[in-house]
Amino acid sequence: MNEAMAYAQVQRETLDTTVQSYLPVVKKIGLHLVGRLPAHIELDDLLQVGLIALTQSWESYDPSQGASFATYASIRIKGAMLDEVRRSGWAPRSVQQKLKATSDAVRFLESRLGRSPSDAEIAAQLEMPLSEYQHMTSGFAGSRLLSVEDIDEEGIPGGDDPFQNIQDDGLKIALAAAIGELPEKEKLMMSLYYGEELNLKEIGAVLGVSESRVSQLHGQALARIRAKLSDWDK
Repeated sequence: MNEAMAYAQVQRETLDTTVQSYLPVVKKIGLHLVGRLPAHIELDDLLQVGLIALTQSWESYDPSQGASFATYASIRIKGAMLDEVRRSGWAPRSVQQKLKATSDAVRFLESRLGRSPSDAEIAAQLEMPLSEYQHMTSGFAGSRLLSVEDIDEEGIPGGDDPFQNIQDDGLKIALAAAIGELPEKEKLMMSLYYGEELNLKEIGAVLGVSESRVSQLHGQALARIRAKLSDWDK
């Protein structure tokens, strides 16, 4: 075996060892993300792109840049998975339209009633059965709150955390105020989901409701927040 072939063999063995060592990291990142995504996002798809990103990380890692390989690879893996989510269509246009219609209904009812409307009142305003309304709101989790691109490229519009990368200080203040005005159960759900990073099952256990009900509360909270932020959606 000549020197070039020997070097290539060592490199391959090192890569294989690295991949095996970091498989748990890829799986951990994938599980964390998929637990917060709509059901049509498959874990296997995320893991596949995560493994590709891990290999690419090994090939492009430069220790002189200061970051450890673990940090560098984790960022690349998560970024690749989020890109896959974007490509798969996080929230179809029809979902965005339904979120807007719901937010418009919430805004109208708040103006008329002088308080936050209930599920049943919003469903009635939308002229649909309560069960249909609740099913619809459970699909809002992947939706952007605003039509403008208020999230930087490190986050998904309306994605893993639709709030943390917002740069406009005025919008941040408006968001905080909107969340603070949510009904108590929805406010607690948002805190547990975005603040404590609990998954739907864990939040359901805290609130004493089913996972599907948590999804409904999440979607309805986003619709209420969007209603409060209507002046920003210009």
